[in-house]
Amino acid sequence: MNIIDEIGILALSTRLQRLSEQLRKDGALVYKSFDIDFEPKWFPVIYTLHIKEMLSVVEIASEIGYSHPSTISLLKELEKQKIISSRKDKLDERKRLIVLTGKGKELILKMQPVWDLMKNTLNEIADNQNNLLKAIEEAEQKLANQGFFQRISELKS
Repeated sequence: MNIIDEIGILALSTRLQRLSEQLRKDGALVYKSFDIDFEPKWFPVIYTLHIKEMLSVVEIASEIGYSHPSTISLLKELEKQKIISSRKDKLDERKRLIVLTGKGKELILKMQPVWDLMKNTLNEIADNQNNLLKAIEEAEQKLANQGFFQRISELKS
């Protein structure tokens, strides 16, 4: 057991980041083993467009829960890979609408059976005595009601 494991809750963010990095790294290996050229960080955008088909940048950011700049960065990568394309909204020239390209749709078809395998495996990993996904959802809800900094600020005064 290392120091981060020993200090418990104080290292929550570090532990979640470590878990996230492990899943991303292994996720990349899974895609590679199925001969799919795909970065796990692209998943939320690709999956959202697979379900919703056409969205503005702001709508995508809202759907995936990322900041506007983070979302734009991902969209630029995906556009460079020709997985998505964008066009101006006819009703609002300032607004860009994002869609999957033919290449993006083909990628989805290749990934769907892999996603099923991943889902089953992740369910097995998360299905502990204290269900990981449920615990994360509960923590996210508490933070949505009142943020970490806000809570500390109140204790300080």
